[in-house]
Order: sequence, then structure tokens, then C-alpha cells
Amino acid sequence: MPDGAPNSLPDDRLIEAAAARYAGASRFTRGYVGSKLRRDPSTAAILALARGAGGLGHLADLGCGRGQLALLLLLSGAAARVTGMDYEEAKVAEARAAGAGLPADFTRADLVSAAVPDCDTALMVDVLYQLPEAAQAPLLDRMARAARRRVVLRLFDPDRGWRSAFGMAMERAGRAIRRDGAAVRPMPVPAVAARLEGMGFRCAALPCWAGTPLPNVLLVAERRA
Repeated sequence: MPDGAPNSLPDDRLIEAAAARYAGASRFTRGYVGSKLRRDPSTAAILALARGAGGLGHLADLGCGRGQLALLLLLSGAAARVTGMDYEEAKVAEARAAGAGLPADFTRADLVSAAVPDCDTALMVDVLYQLPEAAQAPLLDRMARAARRRVVLRLFDPDRGWRSAFGMAMERAGRAIRRDGAAVRPMPVPAVAARLEGMGFRCAALPCWAGTPLPNVLLVAERRA
């Protein structure tokens, strides 16, 4: 596998089926959903993981946003049921509308303190490093206790040299524009893995930045038998 490259993208028909569920959303959301599913390396990487594992079962998607990845996994048969949680009510409302009629439940929650629902797989993409530093390890602990089979995280790796420097500069610029004074302090990937391994998981981390200059890695923690 080339450096940073996930498996090939899912079939366009699958992406179109997921994107079609947002037909009633705003023009921005309709464009965002399709583009995100096609261009973000995590789409292919997580779908490939799910297929290789024989499915993710009941998926808890923490920081689900508009829910497009969770719904794609559900529509593909890679997840049997979805529980999504996100802080932004507007995004949660769009996820609820898109998931109507499917075994999916989306709710507003503050991941700093929210309980993680019992699930087979706990998923969190690009969220951990955005939380206050003091909240990151406790959330990992709650995910580990809730997940019967695995925890899957797309992480910002602060130890990837120029990629990390570039990613940090982008984060700081974005927060300056939004006037968000929160510091950016990603938890080192080995520290994340060590914490999950201490709670009964076996961890592996792979690059997940294909086609981007970002320091993203996919950490998969499988519960030991």
C-alpha cells in the first residue's frame, strides 16, 4: 500500500445513495456530503476495515456531524445499527432527517462529559484533538468501556514532522478566523494506543492521509479475546 493511501474508494453508487438521503438539506450540505465521502481518505479506510471485520455491528459514531459516514456504512451493510452523537444541533437535525426510516438514531451530546452508549464498535473521526486536553483521556476510557469489539479513531498525529507542522498551522489559522481561543494539543498516538491497550485492546495505527498534506492516522483497537 502506498504511503498514506487507504484502499480504493467505495463504489460511486453507494456514495450517491448516501448523498441522496440529504436531498432535503441545504445546498451547502448536499455538496459537502458527497464531496466529503468521495475525497476524505477515512471513507475508504473505514469501509475497508468494516468489510474485513465482517461488519461493525452496532456503531456508535461520536462527533458524527451530519452523519454521512455512519449512514454510508449502514447502507453498505457494514454496520447493522447506528447511534450518532454530535455537539452541533443543526448537524444532528440534518443527520436525523437523512437517516429517517433506517436503524439510526442521532442525538446532540457534549463529548466532554456524555456517556458513550454500549455498542460493538465505537468510532470517532477527527474529534479527539479538538477537545480540551483534560477531556481526551477520560473520553477514551468511556469509549473503551462501551465498545464490545473495537474502537476506531482517526487521529491527528503530532509526531509526523512537516505534516504535523502544516496541520497545526491550519488548525491555528482556522481557530483564529473563528475566534476560538482553545489550544490545539493532540494526544500522541502512542499514548492513545497505550491507554486502550491497558483496557484490554490490541492496537494498530496506519497512515490515513492519502492525497492530503495532513498528519492523520487510523488507529484500530480490537478487544482481546
